[in-house]
Amino acid sequence: MKKYTTLLFDADGTLMDFKKSEAQALDQTFRKYGIHPTREILDLYADINHGLWKDFENGLIDKDTLVTSRFQLLFLELGLDIDGIAFEADYQPALGRGAFLIDGAYDLCRVLKKDFRLYIVTNGVSSTQYSRLSATGLDALMEDIFVSEDAGAQKPQKDFFDYIAARIPGYDPSEALVVGDSLTSDIQGGINAGIDTCWYNPGREKNLLNIHPDYEIHTLEELPALLKR
Repeated sequence: MKKYTTLLFDADGTLMDFKKSEAQALDQTFRKYGIHPTREILDLYADINHGLWKDFENGLIDKDTLVTSRFQLLFLELGLDIDGIAFEADYQPALGRGAFLIDGAYDLCRVLKKDFRLYIVTNGVSSTQYSRLSATGLDALMEDIFVSEDAGAQKPQKDFFDYIAARIPGYDPSEALVVGDSLTSDIQGGINAGIDTCWYNPGREKNLLNIHPDYEIHTLEELPALLKR
């Protein structure tokens, strides 16, 4: 295996349990507005949000459009007279308080920090991501944290990784490895930037896309051994 010096970790779904944070934040915010979050409502929101995030990844919309429209579209579909922008303003702080780690993530980073430079590369709202990373303690293990909102570009766009490259001292893409759970965001982003990639695939999902990571792991515990090959 090549000798890597720099590990670029995705945050949500790789080191942090976003689904748990999201579920808690949605439940709290819906109830604040007097709405019982039924499975039907949550599934409808998930479909709307997923579609907007795909548009965001593909550069079709910007972050502001994503976060200002998702709840507006949801309440329009549900026929509810609720201000989606105000709802989003309450949802983001609730999401920021959702600090849940993937099992083994903190110990993994603590061990890897001894031999590698660790960075977070994440799409999202800066204030929310910084809050969650700080609450988990992961921020203290990282050399730096790069969020799409600050970069003005997002994974999988090459511009996002160019932004990172300009801010990592002595950065050499041939010595970097992207580690993430999303083929379309993390792995495609690494490919676009000419960086090796490792797909974290805990669900052992079948790769049906024409996106080919250099490595694949199913648990975080596999990563140190892979890096020592």
